[in-house]
Parts: sequence; structure tokens; C-alpha cells
Amino acid sequence: MSKPETFVFLLIEDFTHLAFACAIEPLRIANLVAERELYRWRLASEDGARAICSNRSVTLVDQGLEPLQRDERLFVISGLGVRERITRKAVDYLRRNHAHGVQLGAICSGAYALARAGVLDGHACASHWEFHDAFTEEFPDVVLRRSVFVADAPIVSASGGPAAADLMLHLIAKTHGADLATSVADQMVYNSVRSDHAEQRVSPGARHGFRSEPLKRALREIDNTIEDPVPTAEIARRAGVTPRQLERLFGRYLNCSPQKYYRDVRLHKARNLLSQTDLSVAEIALACGFGSPTHFARCYRQTYGVTPSIHRACAAE
Repeated sequence: MSKPETFVFLLIEDFTHLAFACAIEPLRIANLVAERELYRWRLASEDGARAICSNRSVTLVDQGLEPLQRDERLFVISGLGVRERITRKAVDYLRRNHAHGVQLGAICSGAYALARAGVLDGHACASHWEFHDAFTEEFPDVVLRRSVFVADAPIVSASGGPAAADLMLHLIAKTHGADLATSVADQMVYNSVRSDHAEQRVSPGARHGFRSEPLKRALREIDNTIEDPVPTAEIARRAGVTPRQLERLFGRYLNCSPQKYYRDVRLHKARNLLSQTDLSVAEIALACGFGSPTHFARCYRQTYGVTPSIHRACAAE
């Protein structure tokens, strides 16, 4: 009989409880269904005593930042405010274990901690969609995917919430077969297990109730050209329609013009960067395709009622 596989979950303050539960429960249920110990797990935090999650629940842990064995897996779980919550001690701990040959993983915003440790450069990872804008600006050498999880890279990762369960079920199936993973999903009453190709967010077509392929292509082009916006006529050409047809599609399904939608997408990214990074207002304006900080500030105030600088100051309070 093979030795049980051991997972150590490093909990960063304000970690997401939903993601934590979705990561650990499949392991517990796998042992239950298999009627033998396939998995063991321990919880770790920086102080070695407890960790507080974002809903203020307190979780007691088994250990601090002690070294792990090479055959153990270390998963870091974090949530909101990871840039402030991840400490130098935790980053060094992740870096040392990686150098020692311990397999690493990340859940929710945990990929940020691993990127800060420098172990994700050149590799693909998944992180919660809300952190994507800031992540790509800070770690351009990391390949950030929009999928719910990444399991075909040296370091596996899940984007958070139920995506953690998708990743763990994938790992269970890889080691112990699809039948066991399916039985675990059944016990979880989880009948919509997603693959690593699944998108994190509901598609615009499903959200707004349209099936128009040209409109879908136009929205993809807009998402891909935020930093260097192109004229509406060019978006229409790439979508395979005339500018007038594109205007009608946006008006019918999104109740706005292509220009307004384009600007709102860029401003939404700017809002994320203001809250989640230390980039200057001028740098954010450039990253979001605005020709000047003055034009950016004017558009931002028209949409959100405050200037970018005031928004950042309020968010920091």
C-alpha cells in the first residue's frame, strides 16, 4: 500500500474561507470514499498558532514556517489584500521550500505570493480574475491564464472558490483514477466539475443573453487592445461587420455604444490598478490606453464622480 500524500496549506491572513474549504474537503472525502488514508494534511501560518480568514473566522493551525519534506506539497491560500498580507518571512519560506524540491501550489490570490517569491517566472498560473490587472502589470514574466485552474505547469494553481475543488478533483483523478474523483464529486453534490480550460467568469454572451458571434469577436478585440486602443471601425473590421452594424449590435444587446463600452472597460481596469498597485496615475493612464493623465482624470471623474488620486486616497483609508 502506497504512502499517503501530504498537503500543507499555508494560510495567509485574510485568506478566503470558501477556497480553503473547497481545497481541503475533497481530500477528506477521498479518504472517506476510499475507506483508507490516501491523503494527510496540515495547516500552517506565520505565527504557528492561528490564521484569520476574510469572514473573520479563526482557524487553528498545526505549525509555523518549519521546513517540509521533499515528498510533501505546499499550497499557499490567500485572499484580498495579499500584497499587504504576504510578508518577507512567508516569501522566503516559499522560496526555500521550492529550492528544496517541495512541490508548490497556489489557490485564489496565492499565485501572487509565489510570483513575489520569483518561482513562477516563465510559467503559467491561475489567480482570481479580480487580481488579473494588477498581477499582469507587476509580474509580466508570468503567464496568467483566465482558466479556473492550471494543472499542466510545474506549479499548480486554482483561481479561488469552487475552482479549488476542481483542481483537487483533477489531482485525485490523476493519482487515484477518475472513478474516485467522480465519487468524491458526488459526495460533495458537485455535478458540474470543470476542466482546466473552463473560463472563470460567465461569458458576456451568457450574461447579456446574446449569441452574436460578431459581437463576441468585438468584445474579445476590445479586451485584447486595452493598452493600445484601436478605432471602432477597426474593431468592426476585425469582428467581420460594418461600423454601423457594430453600433446596432452594441445598442441592442449592451444598451450602449462601442465607444462607451470600450472606455468603461479601460476605466474599470484603471480602477483595479489604482486599488491594487503602487503605479502612478500617469503609468495607469498609459496602461489603460489614455493619451494623457489629464484626459484620463477627466474621464475617470465623469464615470466615478472622483478623480483617480482621490479614489486612491479613499481606498487607502
